[in-house]
Formats: sequence, structure tokens, C-alpha cells
Amino acid sequence: MPNIDPSTNIAIPALPDEIAGLGEIALNLWWTWNPHGKNLFKQINPYLWKESGHNPIALLKSLSEGEIRELARTETFMREYRYVYARFKEYMQDSTVHHEEEPLPIAYFCAEYGLHHSVPIYSGGLGFLAGDILKEASDMGLPMVGVGFMYPEGYVRQVIGSDGWQNGANETIEKDVAPIERVLDKDGNQLIVQVPFIDPPVFTAVWKINVGRVTLYLLDTDIDRNDPWDRQISSHLYTPDMNQRLRQEIVLGIGGYRVLELLGIEYSILHLNEGHPAFALFERVRSAVENEGMPLEEAIAHVKATSIFTTHTPLQAATDVYGFDMMSHYFGDYWKRLGMDKERFMGFGVNPDKPTEGFNMTVFGLKMCNHRNAVSRKHRDVTQKIWKNVFDTDGPSQVPIDYVTNGVHLPTWLGDELTSELDRTLGEGWLDLQHDPDIWLRLDELEDRTIWDLHYTYKVRMVNFIRERVRRKWADEGIDPVIAMAEGVMLDPDVLTIGFARRMTAYKRPDLILHDLERLEKIVNNFAHPLQIIFAGKAHPADMEGKKILQRIFKTAQDPRFRGRIAFVEDYGEAVAKYLVRGVDVWLNTPLIPMEACGTSGMKASINGTIHCSTLDGWWPEGYNGKNGWAFGGDISSDEADAAALYETIENRIVPLFYELDDHNTPSGWIELMKEAMKSVSPNFSARRMMREYMEKFYLPISKECGQTKEKSSS
Repeated sequence: MPNIDPSTNIAIPALPDEIAGLGEIALNLWWTWNPHGKNLFKQINPYLWKESGHNPIALLKSLSEGEIRELARTETFMREYRYVYARFKEYMQDSTVHHEEEPLPIAYFCAEYGLHHSVPIYSGGLGFLAGDILKEASDMGLPMVGVGFMYPEGYVRQVIGSDGWQNGANETIEKDVAPIERVLDKDGNQLIVQVPFIDPPVFTAVWKINVGRVTLYLLDTDIDRNDPWDRQISSHLYTPDMNQRLRQEIVLGIGGYRVLELLGIEYSILHLNEGHPAFALFERVRSAVENEGMPLEEAIAHVKATSIFTTHTPLQAATDVYGFDMMSHYFGDYWKRLGMDKERFMGFGVNPDKPTEGFNMTVFGLKMCNHRNAVSRKHRDVTQKIWKNVFDTDGPSQVPIDYVTNGVHLPTWLGDELTSELDRTLGEGWLDLQHDPDIWLRLDELEDRTIWDLHYTYKVRMVNFIRERVRRKWADEGIDPVIAMAEGVMLDPDVLTIGFARRMTAYKRPDLILHDLERLEKIVNNFAHPLQIIFAGKAHPADMEGKKILQRIFKTAQDPRFRGRIAFVEDYGEAVAKYLVRGVDVWLNTPLIPMEACGTSGMKASINGTIHCSTLDGWWPEGYNGKNGWAFGGDISSDEADAAALYETIENRIVPLFYELDDHNTPSGWIELMKEAMKSVSPNFSARRMMREYMEKFYLPISKECGQTKEKSSS
């Protein structure tokens, strides 16, 4: 029988003292970005590890008591366990900050976090950025805590019908199997917090995820103490019901602030990732007024000076806006507590371009934070233009919005075998210097055949993964052979492969490459130099246009004239993404300019040697150097012109280079591009570089200002 760990209240198998540390490792996502950690669990039982969905809690619970005892008697396993556990303990005890200075504590609020597929509390890029930020903060030793939602029914599995239409199936998180922990109160029960100022009362249970040395606290309203309507507040990510979404954002911002307060977690800097948790700003003001006796204007000034707002929105229309009547229903007593009248309270969220529209969460974040940033240089320019009237400035260039271009957490997204090769080529400890472009110059010493064989290994693994998914679907459902063809059963690892995998929505133009099917057919079916294309991605459940685009792609994949060389991979998520970014040869991105705020999937591909091909939007204007990938199209997007430019790029630049082999039967010109992509993208678009910029632009300046304030007050 399993025992109950009193510190976590999670049922785990009883482990012998010799391997008790397995429980600690399993309950910390550190293992997800450490190859030795992943391999330790895989070594226990490779088949069960795969069947568990790479979930260590589920794996351990599937073992019998005898099998667990046998682990402690197996010398090969024990050697690896002792090594990994020693590495884990050293990591957790390391207090080093990988920067010249240490900032004040930071509370990071976000509506979603992409950490690992065993914890499905994410929707897309925003979540994976947040997850990478927590991981990098842990690696750097930054004093950070995260706040988000549990979403017990919020993850939507994509199911494609035989007609190509996207259907959804909700996945319920098995809370006692996922690597999450209940936060306990002093009596040993799960901590339940009442969200202030919502009537009738709403309560949230508190969970936590250990992300290395950073703790992420998750709110969950799906508990017995709440009415059925209130239990659903945290059930689904980005609910389309605007009244419920407002309640969700009240719980996230105000409830999240309250949770940290009750746990005694003190922080000095509030970092908001998008507008969803922005009500935490008002709660900081209220706390300063009521708990610290600070005058209202001083409290507002303090909150503004110590808060950071990161916006990912390239359009005003993409923001959350709530009617004034709806806001009044929930905040009628709240603004009185703050010492404000209704007009002033609402004024914080009024968009001067649309003053009667309602309370705009992005405008609120921009007004209540003195530190604001877009997520790429180009996005900064776009953001300054669309929000220029929020600020009293002479023009867009004077709008006080900076930028920190997104980055990706290298240990998470690099393939394990590639990481081992980098250990040998770049030298021990290279991860500590990953943001320095100079260390990546040693990649030139990596033999062409080595990097090509490694890439081919990933490509074969990707194709086998896709075929296995189709085989399972055929075995379980008896699908039509045409559907099997459309889902990738005929993919060939020896053929040049383009991948397009991201959210299926109109501005990303997933079907741009299908603009001229006759021309595409000739390219795909070139006898000597064939091409295959892999699509993946979900449309938002409410995005009918995105679903229609996806359906068109799926029906094209069913078209026999393409001979199974166009495939759509169902249910795109973090696990599928890792196969694709490492396994395809070209990563395609086709957004309408300037609609891509940043995008990070191309970064994840490039660091693995997959070459990026994109319009010059998002991060690519900063990343493209003329020899690390391809850029196509003009400054102003046109489907017809951009499609023609894409076909020309594929036919005349990509295909010939891929199939041009040297005397050693390797595409040396292509490998040169692969190396340049890795050398240029890895240091400049790593999460390490990103977090160092947040430190230098925001965290440290705020910390120094707070320090000066403390010195003045103490004197």
C-alpha cells in the first residue's frame, strides 16, 4: 500500500531508504531538462516509462513492491541513481546567482505555464515562454516565485475527424499522479484560500510545482466549498464566457496575491506576463494602503515603480476588455476600499482610442506599470504605435515601452544526444556561458558527418514517432487508409522535409504554402529531389476560420496526387514539438507582417540545427543574418506575392542545397547553414540572454531604486 508523504500529501510508493531520493527527483521538474534525470527513470523500465507519458509519479506507482525493492539491489541502476541524486542535491543547494548582482525577490504571474506534458496547464507559446522563464530563473539562481492556475479540465486534446474538422476532447489532470503537490496548512490539510472581495465567496485550493529551485503556485477553484458555477472558474484556459473570464482573472490576480501573502512569501518586484493577472496591481495598492498605512498616491506610485508589464499583443482587438457594468458588479466595494471613486478606478483601464468600450486589461497594465516591454524589437515598434495614445508623448518613438526579445531554455529544447556532443565540443561548463557568442564558434570544429548523422537520427526518430501514432490509431479505431496517409504513415526520412507547427489561425497563414497546388505538386513530386511537408497545430475551439484552414490542410494531405508527402500530425503539444523541431530539415513560418509578436518555435528549431525559413516578422528580423536560414516576402504581406516568393525560395535555394552532396556523401553546404543557425541563434535567443536582459533593464534598476528608498527612510 502507498504511504502518504506528510509534506506533500501525495500518494507515492513506499521507497527503500537506499533510493528514497527518487521521490524528491520525481516531484521536481529539474529532471525534465537534465538528460541524466530523464534516463534514470527510463532505466527503471523503458516500456512503462513510455506508457506513463514520461511521468515519473505514474511510473513509480505502476511498479510492484518487489520491483521497487529490486531496483535498490541492481548495481547498474544504483550507480546511476547515486550520480543523479548527487547532481540534483548539488543543484538545489547551489545559491550562486549567474549574474554580477542579485535582484530583489520577483513574483511572476501568468495565466499558463508550459513546463512538461505531464502537467498540461498550457495552451501555446505564452505558456512555454513562462515555463522557460521559471526554468532559467532556477538555473540562474534568481529569487523568483510563480503564480498560475491548475486548469483541472482545461487541456484540450485535438481529435481530427475523417472530414478534417477539428474536434476537441478535454483532458482531466490526474492530480494525484501528476508531479504536483498540495500545499498544506498548519493542520496538515490542503490550504484553501478565500478570494477577497467576491460575493458570494469563492475559494481556491493551492498546489505547487517544484521547477528546480523556483516554486510555482497553482490556484484551483474546483473544490467542494464552491458552488458549481464557481468550481468552473479555473476549469478551462481562456474560457469564451467573458463574465467567467473576468472572475478567472480576479481569482488569478487578487487571489494569487492573497496566496503569496498568506504563505508569507515576500517579494519586491511584480512581473506580469500579459494582462490576465493584472488585478494583482490593484491588490498591491490595497495592501499598501490598508496594511502599511501608505497614502493612496504614494501606494500607486510605489506599485508603478516596482511592477513590470510584458505585452505579447500586436493588435488592440486581441486584448481582454470588460464592460463597465460588469466591472462595477465585482468592484463596487473594492474601489471604495482603495479610497477611489468609480471614475478614477475605471480610468486606469480606459483606452483613449475607444473610451466607451470598457475596462481594457492591457491598457491597465500599461498605465499601472512604469516598466513595460514588448517581446521583440519589431514588436516594440508595433506596440508603440498601437498604444501611443495611452501616453502623453509627441509620437510613437517616445512611447515608454522597451523590449526584451523572447528566448528559449536551451537544456529543455536541445536534443539529449546533441547536448552530449556540445559538452564534448564546447567544453565542460558551456551552459554557464551559453549567452556568449564566442563559445559557439567552436562548433566549427564539429565534423560535418557527426552533425549530419545526429540530425538524421532525430529525423528517423520523428518519422517513427509519427508512424507509431498512426499505427496505434489504426489499431484502436480502424481508420481509413486515406486518413493514415494524411497523418504521416508514408513519410520518408531520406526526403527533404519542411515542418509547419504552431497555432492554426488566420494571421499565421498555415496554408500559404498550399496557395498554388499545381506548382506545389511539381515541387513535392520532383523525382530526383522530392519534398515532404509536415503540418501540426491546434485551432482555438472558438476560431472557426482557423478550423477551416486546418481542414483544408488535412484534405490536401488526403489528396492522392501528393503521394503521402503532405502530412498533418494530430494533437500538437510539447512532446510532438520536440520531435518536430529536431527532426524536420526546414522550419517554416509564414505570418502576416506585423502580426507575429515574437514566436519561439523557430528558435527551438535553429538551436537543434533545423534551418528557419520565414517572413521578416517577430524575432526573425533580429535573428536572420543572411547565412543562417532564409527570409522571403516583402515588408508588406500579400498572400499571392509571399506564396510566389516562398515557392521560389524552395525551388531555387532550399531544394538544390539540400540535395547537393560532396565527395563524402554529405550536404556540406547545408551543414554549413545548420552550424551557422546554431552559432547565431543559440546564444542570442537563449532564455539565459533573455533573463539577463530582464535583469539589466528591469530587475536590477528596480532593486537599486528600492534600496535607495530604504536607505533614505532608515536615515
